[in-house]
Amino acid sequence: MRTVRRSALIDRPTPEPSALPRRAPLPAHHPDPVLDVVVPVYNEEHDLEPCVRRLHAHLGETFPYAFRITIADNASTDGTPRIAARLAAELPGTDFIRLAEKGRGRALHTAWSRSRAPVLAYLDVDLSTDLAALLPLVAPLISGHSDIAIGTRLARGSRVVRGPKREIISRCYNGLLRSTLAVGFSDAQCGFKAVRRDVAERLLPLVEDREWFFDTELLVIAERAGLRIHEVPVDWVDDPDSRVHIVSTALADLRGMARLGRALASGRLPLSALRRSGGDLGGALPAGLARQVVRFGAVGVASTLCYLLLYTVLRPATGAQAANALALLASAIANTAANRRLTFGVRGRGGALRHHLKGLAAFLVGLALTSGSLAVLHHTAPGTGHRVELLTLIAANLAATLLRFLLFRAWVFPARRTTGPSAP
Repeated sequence: MRTVRRSALIDRPTPEPSALPRRAPLPAHHPDPVLDVVVPVYNEEHDLEPCVRRLHAHLGETFPYAFRITIADNASTDGTPRIAARLAAELPGTDFIRLAEKGRGRALHTAWSRSRAPVLAYLDVDLSTDLAALLPLVAPLISGHSDIAIGTRLARGSRVVRGPKREIISRCYNGLLRSTLAVGFSDAQCGFKAVRRDVAERLLPLVEDREWFFDTELLVIAERAGLRIHEVPVDWVDDPDSRVHIVSTALADLRGMARLGRALASGRLPLSALRRSGGDLGGALPAGLARQVVRFGAVGVASTLCYLLLYTVLRPATGAQAANALALLASAIANTAANRRLTFGVRGRGGALRHHLKGLAAFLVGLALTSGSLAVLHHTAPGTGHRVELLTLIAANLAATLLRFLLFRAWVFPARRTTGPSAP
C-alpha cells in the first residue's frame, strides 16, 4: 500500500468543517471492534511474533470489548512481512498492512485512516511499556472523558528503567517543547498513545510529518485546539536494541518544531474545526488563560509597587544598580509565591523549591532588562534625574512582566493534563 505525500497540499487553504460534536461514551454492547491497536514495524522479524502474541493474549484476557490488532509494516526488507501475514491468518482479530515507504508516522497515519474502530491506539513492538497500562490508557476515550490519551514516563508514579543518555535526551526534548511551543503534556515521545476516531479524522489531515515527529505534531495541534489530553503514568523499560538514530531524529524534530511553530503563529492551521461544540469545556482555549492574565496582572501591579518602593528606599544608600537588583529580587520572590497560589492554583509545598528556582531564573531575565535599560540611560544621558530613571524602569518592567508571564505559564507552572481516572 502506497501513501500519498501531502507536501504539495500544504499551502492550499483548508476549508473549516463544522466543530466536533460533544464527546459521548461508547455503548456497553458495541457490535464491532471498539479498539484498534496498531503495531508499527520495520525489520522486526525477531520481536514481532512474541509481541503480537503477548498483546493478543493480554487483550483477550483483560479487555471487555471486541478489539483488533493491526500490524503496520513500513517497507521492511527482512522476514517481517511474512511473519505478519502468518500472524494475521492465525490470530482472530489481527490484520496486516504493508506500506512501500518507511516512517512510523506514515504507518500510523495509514492504519488509523483506514480503521473504523471508535478508539485507535498504538504501541511500540519492543513492548517497553507494561501492557497493564493499556486499559487505563483507552478507558477515558471509551467513556467520553477525553479526546487523546498518552503514556508518560515523566510523571510522578511512572517507573522507568533506562540509561542516563536517553533519560537526559528525553527530558531535554520535552523541556524544549514546553519552552518553545508552551505545551502542557509531559511526554511527547512515549510510544504508547490512543485517540478517538472522530478526533483522528480531523487531526490527521493537519499533521504533516510522517516519521518520528508525527506524535509531537499531533499532540501540539490537539492541545492548541483545546482538546482534552489524558496522561497515564507507565512502567517502562528501555529497549537496548532501539533502532532510533538519535542525532538525525533530533535534527528532524528541531526542524519539525520550527515548521509547526511557524504554522501556529501564522494561523494557517484550522484549529476551530477541532473544538467541541455544545459548551464542551474540552473545546475551550487553554485552561484559565483569561483568569490567569487578570490575576497575574493584579499580582504584577502589587509587586511593581513593592519594587518601586524598595528601589526608592534603597537608592540613596546603595546606588541605582544595587538598589534595582535588591528590590527586584525581593519583589520577584514575593511575586512567584503569589502567582504560584493565586494565578496558577498550586497548593502545598510540593515543588515549591523548584518553582522558586525557576522564578529566580525568570527574575534574572527581568534583571537583565531593567539593569540594561539603566545602563543605556546612564550612558546616553549622564546625570539624568530620578523621575526619568523611574519611567525607564517602569517601561522595562512592563516588558519583563510580559516575558515573565509567558515563562511562568509555559515553564514554571506548565499546565498538566489529567493523570488519573477520576480527574475532572
